[in-house]
Amino acid sequence: MDETFAWQNRVRLVEEVAQVLRERIYRGDYPPGKPLRQVEISADLKISRTPLREALRLLEREGLVSAETARGVNVVNADFKQLMDAYALREMVDGLAARLAAQRLGERAGAALRAIVARQREALAPWQPQVYTAANVDFHATIIELADNAYLSRQLPIVHMTSQVFAPRVLFEADRARTAIDEHLRIVESIEQGDGEAAEALARAHIRNSMARLRALGAGGEDWVHPSKNQD
Repeated sequence: MDETFAWQNRVRLVEEVAQVLRERIYRGDYPPGKPLRQVEISADLKISRTPLREALRLLEREGLVSAETARGVNVVNADFKQLMDAYALREMVDGLAARLAAQRLGERAGAALRAIVARQREALAPWQPQVYTAANVDFHATIIELADNAYLSRQLPIVHMTSQVFAPRVLFEADRARTAIDEHLRIVESIEQGDGEAAEALARAHIRNSMARLRALGAGGEDWVHPSKNQD
């Protein structure tokens, strides 16, 4: 990969390396199931194996990679049950984040969230799944950040996992995107009104709708498609 790295702080090296690897996983450079060969990565990043191993341990704790004794370290792969389990956690995380954002900021949160929804709408015609996906992740991540809860912020990897790493094809179609955007707008309106209860209910319903669509269509591991890559 044609990337240049300037490691600024030896104390933070492990986290910096972990972030580079996260971004590669999120954008599909390292797809689900891909072996992460430490010799190649350490040479690519121009670092020793020690900080790389520590960075991989961080990603393992976040659920992004799995360490198998015989096969080394791989980007995680998920079956249908694992994906649904991840969405079950998303329902709780997104709901609480929306409630806290509404209680903390109310209408002050509106401008940032509406700008993201506008980006999503712009991606509909012509349909640009990679643009939509980036905005979708930003929307949910921004609500978590606005909640200003350190424990919730630690759940951000689950947003990327469900919306980028494991991107069920059935959720990245223009018709589903239009429905999701309308749901996002209703969440924003509730947050602006400072109605934490409604914001939480709408955010949880939004995730449940995605889960219901997956169940109805029976999406499985063979249906993963990374939305940052070109699609018809």
